[in-house]
Amino acid sequence: MKTILVLHTGGTISMSKEVDGNVTTNNRNPLLNQEELVAGKVNLVVEAIFNIPSPHMTLERMLELKERIQKAYTENIDGVVITHGTDTLEETAYFLDITLENEIPVVLTGAMRSSNEIGTDGLYNFISAVWTACSDESFGKGVLVVMNDEIHTARYVTKTHTTNVATFRTPTFGPIGMIAKERTFFASEVRSQEVCDIQSVTGEVCVIKAYAGMDGSLFDLVDNDRTDGIVIEALGAGNLPPETLPSLERLLARNIPIVLVSRCSNGIAEDIYDYEGGGVNLKKMGIIFSRGLNGPKARIRLIVGLNSGKDQQALADFLSE
Repeated sequence: MKTILVLHTGGTISMSKEVDGNVTTNNRNPLLNQEELVAGKVNLVVEAIFNIPSPHMTLERMLELKERIQKAYTENIDGVVITHGTDTLEETAYFLDITLENEIPVVLTGAMRSSNEIGTDGLYNFISAVWTACSDESFGKGVLVVMNDEIHTARYVTKTHTTNVATFRTPTFGPIGMIAKERTFFASEVRSQEVCDIQSVTGEVCVIKAYAGMDGSLFDLVDNDRTDGIVIEALGAGNLPPETLPSLERLLARNIPIVLVSRCSNGIAEDIYDYEGGGVNLKKMGIIFSRGLNGPKARIRLIVGLNSGKDQQALADFLSE
């Protein structure tokens, strides 16, 4: 019988709907003491490490989760399940994915409906995550996200709908597996990637979204000594209005790394177009293209890279991996 460490962090999965229809945090997580659901099949070790809404999640708390999981490597734990609010679940999952070695399966899950709503999905997702963490097939696939019977990689999964229980999707690539009758079925392999065992999460990195008619004023606002990096959600395959270029050149001249992703929900950023502001031009300037990540995840990757002490070339290679 396997032993699974359950780390509750809060979120909708732990909240309740009040008479007035508002959803609020409980003093005590209703998912605590659910061991009887898997009695005789799985041994659960349960800890309420946080009890916060997911907009309250920080990089420092993500680092605390990472360190708790690394401690579990020495405690005869076979896998980890983390319950988490859905607003920032993909960011926590991705942070853990690029800072933890593949020692044991790590699975995140959450809910779109609070614990006492009709059709609540929290308990079902939680149990599905436990079965996934128990599966031998889950080993070596990095951090996984399990929601609504589907298994996704932390690298590419994202929240696509504000309220629908089928909100978590993997654009372009799709889920890598599914859950059925307490079993996992994997249909895809996972790309290997570099892991950085960092001990700090310092650095100011902002995300700026491009739009038609954009000039350099937003970039000028962050052209200061506090800025350690910038992520741009660019137009299309990876293009920007030409009016932004002088400001970007000034930032690059100060050795501030600039990472470019697409603002599109599908596809990857590429240097395809060779015109002023086009991707070919931007790449020649020294802007780093991050293939397949969205803006928030590219920000996390840049912060992890900065805290790992990489030089400029190693940082560029890490971000474009």
